[in-house]
Amino acid sequence: MLMATETTPTPTRGYTATKDQLLKRLRRVEGQVRGVQGMVEDDRYCIDVLTQISAVQAALDKVALGLVDEHTRHCVMGAEPSEQADKTDELVAAFARLMRRG
Repeated sequence: MLMATETTPTPTRGYTATKDQLLKRLRRVEGQVRGVQGMVEDDRYCIDVLTQISAVQAALDKVALGLVDEHTRHCVMGAEPSEQADKTDELVAAFARLMRRG
């Protein structure tokens, strides 16, 4: 007996349109982190390692800012008017978490 299979649609996220580009950037960051790991394994000079860590952080910040932009445009501005205040509060809280590093 064959049963009908129901598929649930994949939710649309703010980054759905740029998902491939986002994944490409994240793979690049992953490679940078592996490079930092290799530098430590090779006993490279501390300042050189710190410089590369700074580059990784900057790359992640760029990814995060892109996500904030896409979330704002898609999830906040595209929300029902009754939900926009809650979505804005959620965005501000997420942004505050991003800012509290170190």
